[in-house]
Amino acid sequence: MSDPDFDVAILGAGAAGLFAGFRAAERGRRVVVLEKNRRPGVKILMSGGTRCNITNARGLKDRSVISGPIDPAFNPKEARGARSIMDAFGPNGRFLAPALKALSVEQTVRLFEGEGVATKIEGNGKVFPVSDKAIDVLDALVRRLARSGAELRTQCPVQSVEAEGDAFLVHLPDGPLRTRRVILAVGGQSYPGCGTSGDGYGISQAFGHTIRPPRPALVPLRIDADWVRDLKGITVPDALARVLDPGGPKLADRREAVLFAHFGLTGPAILDVSGPVARFDGPGPLTLELDLLPELRLDALDAQLQAGARSGRRLVANLLPDELPRRLTTALMRACAVPDDRIGPELSRDERRRLLAGLKSLRLPIAGTLGFAKAEVTSGGVSLDEVDPATLESRLRPGFHLIGEVLDLDGRIGGYNFQAAWSSGWLAGESV
Repeated sequence: MSDPDFDVAILGAGAAGLFAGFRAAERGRRVVVLEKNRRPGVKILMSGGTRCNITNARGLKDRSVISGPIDPAFNPKEARGARSIMDAFGPNGRFLAPALKALSVEQTVRLFEGEGVATKIEGNGKVFPVSDKAIDVLDALVRRLARSGAELRTQCPVQSVEAEGDAFLVHLPDGPLRTRRVILAVGGQSYPGCGTSGDGYGISQAFGHTIRPPRPALVPLRIDADWVRDLKGITVPDALARVLDPGGPKLADRREAVLFAHFGLTGPAILDVSGPVARFDGPGPLTLELDLLPELRLDALDAQLQAGARSGRRLVANLLPDELPRRLTTALMRACAVPDDRIGPELSRDERRRLLAGLKSLRLPIAGTLGFAKAEVTSGGVSLDEVDPATLESRLRPGFHLIGEVLDLDGRIGGYNFQAAWSSGWLAGESV
């Protein structure tokens, strides 16, 4: 039998695949990266509103690696959200420990800075290119891949992969390719327009892998309330979102910005609590509870409202905290059955209680999510029990490695998922 055509075939030229490609090639391996799209890194270009949130500074111990501005509002000790990269992935985050040791947040930032991509830290800890252009991130990775000597083939969809002794046959439209090792980096099912249509699950199952049911995550929520949809375009920069099941227990919570939209709600807080909604299989409907003034205690807000009502004949709308947009408070009063022309002294006890509940524990019926078409990542995927975290090699088929979103790993919004992709790609490139 002739020698394989390549030492490593990487299926997918996204975030994880590009890192795996240039790292393996830099170590002297003969590498081919196979991408079904016309160009690599399509999802990178779409991410972060086309700015590409490279990573999160909560995992950064040495800020001196950042060459651009650091927002003085960012304080990792006070910042809301995950305490570390692994923490952002919940219990499954422990799987990432070897990958993050192989390529830390500092090393990732240094790599991009070394490739000419200056970085900055925004107030919420998100690390972006100073240029605010995702294309700069992608161009840097493609340049490094080319410099490494790896071969990149676009418009080259993988039809199937089969074992051939100690090697693999990767079936392509123009015939099979033989390789010693395979790195599966085709992503999950989020943003299928990017080519991430779940191809990796069938390839993995062919080698005996278990697939945890894929569900959309980091996805906007549809809300069954016309008045909410009528507020499209309004943002609440600081709100606490909770998802409650029909029995009342909390399934998820997140404090961040909330954005009203024509379908319901989106924004970081909503995206971060969306995963349990997509995974929920019990009787519904689920309920979204919003605290629109998390910095203000209920009793303090009540006292403020009562004091304002006693101070003169001011409209109740004018007694509400200024940090909430007037369109929102007016709509909220109507939803709480409080006339928007009500003046303070006329506000009844029941009306005041309803208004306080609307501000601090607004309950809205969840009609569902916008699905994979608008999901930033996929929850579910290849079972982590079947993959060695130290090498990302399959425990079922030697020489078959799995990285990135095809695995049962999904983290919070804020650059965490990209860091997992960069690090798992690097570790796989080190391991083949």
